[in-house]
Amino acid sequence: MVTQHLGYVMTETTKKGKPKQKTGPKGPSLELTDKMFTQLLNMVRIQCTQQEICSILGMSDTTLNRRLKERNYENFEDFYKKHNDEGRMSLRRMQWSAAENGNSTMLVWLGKQYLNQKDKQEQTISGEHVHAYKWIDDDDQDD
Repeated sequence: MVTQHLGYVMTETTKKGKPKQKTGPKGPSLELTDKMFTQLLNMVRIQCTQQEICSILGMSDTTLNRRLKERNYENFEDFYKKHNDEGRMSLRRMQWSAAENGNSTMLVWLGKQYLNQKDKQEQTISGEHVHAYKWIDDDDQDD
């Protein structure tokens, strides 16, 4: 049922008078349940893309943005900026813990990242394999 006022469509309602649920090309729009919101948060923390998240949640990016607005976020980008650093911080914590527990690979990597440590490279030149080349310009050639 459609409510009209002066010829304009105001709202669509079901036969029971409730607002009609919005539908998209894939069917009715999904609600973002608390369980799905937690799943969304965890996916952002492991740096999933919006496309991957929408695929897993089974909703379009438009629906996701609308559901995030309902939870007081401006849009997905706003949500992502606020929460993806939590995942980076968690990863850094695990890396640090691995290094503290003696993981030599992680100790080397963190040393390179934070202490500007580098792999030592030694180069030696011996005269045995040195070759000399003469540069010939076009002007020097005998025609």
